Amino acid sequence: MPRPGPPCRRTSTDVNVRWHDAGVTTTAGPAAAVCCSPLQREPLSAQDAQTLARTVKALADPTRLRLVSLVAAHGGEACVCDLTEPVGLSQPTVSHHLKVLVDAGLMTRDKRGVWAYYALVPGALDALARVLSADAGC
Repeated sequence: MPRPGPPCRRTSTDVNVRWHDAGVTTTAGPAAAVCCSPLQREPLSAQDAQTLARTVKALADPTRLRLVSLVAAHGGEACVCDLTEPVGLSQPTVSHHLKVLVDAGLMTRDKRGVWAYYALVPGALDALARVLSADAGC
């Protein structure tokens, strides 16, 4: 619920919210506080909507949500070999789901020997939450 008081007057050039690697960007001065979610400040550009849709679509799959949760519960990084059993899928299927999450900018992949290790991109989920939040103290 918005706070009573003056309306939010920040524009995308006032607040710097770096939308992970893909680049939904707005800018922030050093002391600027986010007064509205980016969706409440102004409409998304076509490119920003495309980027956001790809990320939301990646998370819209129940298996991918579980994989994000499992990696987070593993301390933010996990081997694909540790993720197949909990989700009950084959290693190639799990690897496909993880690739979608990497392509969406939510995870990184690090090959170590024969195994791939996946880690959450620091701040990616927080950035997504900030973009979608309707209660950002406006």
